[in-house]
Amino acid sequence: MRRRQRNYKKEYRQQVARGEHGDRMERQRARRAMDKTGRDANKNGKADKREGKDVSHNKMLSKGGTNKDGYRVESRSKNRSRNGHSKKR
Repeated sequence: MRRRQRNYKKEYRQQVARGEHGDRMERQRARRAMDKTGRDANKNGKADKREGKDVSHNKMLSKGGTNKDGYRVESRSKNRSRNGHSKKR
């Protein structure tokens, strides 16, 4: 049985319609800003501070946050386990 070829144009249009495209681009801009300003000892294009980690936004992009609200470097598991809940104090 042959697989049908993916329609990337259709997928892109759906992502834009759902608002996912803007969020993805916001995350990409945050990563690039971090890589641009951070030190890169092994010259692989990623800031040493960010290797193996995620860029975590102070206010989630899905909740209406932007890069202007601030972001920080956080471990992948910590960033993805929070599910939109702020840290308990």
